[in-house]
Amino acid sequence: MDDADFDKTLITAAFARAAEVGWCRLHVADAARDAGLPLDRARARFPGRNAVLMRFGRAADQAALAGATTEGTTRDRLFDLLMRRIDALQANREGMLALFRALPADPPLALLLGAASLRSMGWMLEAAGASATGPRGLLRAKGLLAVWLWTVRAWRADSSETLDHTMSALDHALNRAAQAEAWLGGRRAPPGEPAPEPEPDLPAGPVADPPPEA
Repeated sequence: MDDADFDKTLITAAFARAAEVGWCRLHVADAARDAGLPLDRARARFPGRNAVLMRFGRAADQAALAGATTEGTTRDRLFDLLMRRIDALQANREGMLALFRALPADPPLALLLGAASLRSMGWMLEAAGASATGPRGLLRAKGLLAVWLWTVRAWRADSSETLDHTMSALDHALNRAAQAEAWLGGRRAPPGEPAPEPEPDLPAGPVADPPPEA
């Protein structure tokens, strides 16, 4: 079993166990035993629960980036990229929900997820053809993070297999973000109601490595 398959197997087992016992009671060794994986290799690759999240987030971003398209508008490409990340959450739904339930009691972890997910949004912007570098790029990344938070909020309440409510929330949030981007660029925003930022009351979800240096 190569490293990629090993990681995928352990991560799946970890989220399955978290769904049963809660995120705070998850131990990598237990997940490795559940999956029939050697403990020495699990220890080398996953020293703790945070490592599970980091590798999961990297995998979620890689899956989104591998399927990135150059067709359509920047907004269309962002919609596709973010839904691919939602698909990664959906594949481990019960375990992710257990993680979210645990976050209010673990502020450091919530901060870790938020900061790292901001970096993930930089990758999504670059893949969609929008720069994430410099002050303007940072504003874009923060705006897209708000879109992601809003979408995750909808996903948590969306029990349907088709995730129609989640897609609708993402579509609506991207429309509002487009208005904000027009305002930041000094252009006239499309007609319609003002575009308040979504309330950032949820963890940002999977984390990943930082985008390339400018």
